[in-house]
Amino acid sequence: VTKLKMPGNFKSLLDQQMVGPSTEALTESDFPVQSFKPKVQMPFKRIPGQNPRKVEEERRRRLYLSFDIAELLASKGIDSNQLMPRHYDPDNIPPIEETEDSVFPIYLPLKVFDNDEYDCRTPEEWMSLGLEPGSCDRKPVPGKALLPTDDVLGHEDPKNQELIYEWIDVGVLDYDKETELYLVHKTDKKGLVRDEEGRPILNGGITQEG
Repeated sequence: VTKLKMPGNFKSLLDQQMVGPSTEALTESDFPVQSFKPKVQMPFKRIPGQNPRKVEEERRRRLYLSFDIAELLASKGIDSNQLMPRHYDPDNIPPIEETEDSVFPIYLPLKVFDNDEYDCRTPEEWMSLGLEPGSCDRKPVPGKALLPTDDVLGHEDPKNQELIYEWIDVGVLDYDKETELYLVHKTDKKGLVRDEEGRPILNGGITQEG
């Protein structure tokens, strides 16, 4: 038996190695891997002539990640910043000659037009995507939300005329059955969902102290 001898320039040899591309997720994330998987209505046992279930899941995952809701709405001539109703200001009504569309401001909230009949998952199923096998903590679920860029003014007066609304990456923390609203938290520059102390937000933000 001989002892394994390590070359003196072992680190430089590792640096010279060229490793090909990998499908492994190397970036840090606060979202579970399964939260990005699309729902596929296919049998687990492959039928001759059809793609395997995992192949179809991966194709749809990449397809859905390529979509941008802001671009899709803009292609239909919809300005996302105009989707949120604002306070009516009768002193600043533009003349009809200078207005391309209606002179009347938007006043109906988006929830009036909400329809979940064709949603592929129930709210409870969406939230369950944050549960990882073997873990008792529920992580956030990735999503997009139409939110004001100014958080302070947005909380004080969501219908302020000065606010600018954009589709922002968020982590969905919880769902309220009574109000039918989701609790979301904006992601930081690294795409993480963290509190003020830099800790991951788990279980809808509920701590041991309540």
